[in-house]
Amino acid sequence: MPRPEGRVLVAQNKKARHDYHIGDRVEAGLVLLGTEVKSLRAGRASLTDGFATIDDGEVWLRGVNIPEYKFGTHSHGPTRNRKLLLHRREIAKLEKEVANSGRTLVPLSIYFSDGYAKVEIAVATGKKDWDKRQTIAERDANREAQRALASRNKRGR
Repeated sequence: MPRPEGRVLVAQNKKARHDYHIGDRVEAGLVLLGTEVKSLRAGRASLTDGFATIDDGEVWLRGVNIPEYKFGTHSHGPTRNRKLLLHRREIAKLEKEVANSGRTLVPLSIYFSDGYAKVEIAVATGKKDWDKRQTIAERDANREAQRALASRNKRGR
């Protein structure tokens, strides 16, 4: 059976975009067990409590929930730590950026790229409450503007 081509989204962390200012993004490979891959192919994963850390020159994904595959015989811990595959230069760059206070590594999405499981992580800075309210206000204003344009275009026909 041929490997699927392109990008197939499995899970997205919408909460991260709401809670953080997103900075540099990096695509990383995931070290997974076979049943975890099958569970991801079934579309089962949650990134809401996930984060990444750099320990001894290695990047680890923590708190991401990939539930057990119900037809598998080997069970894994759903929230076990998973190693991320990055080049040494990329790890050094991320480590330098995270050294600044208030920055963390947040997973934005898990997807399959040409059949390989990948995770997109970003250097993020936490938003304050007023930042969140400002983001919501901007989004609502953009929605209203789009509605006004749509209704104007409908009347013009």
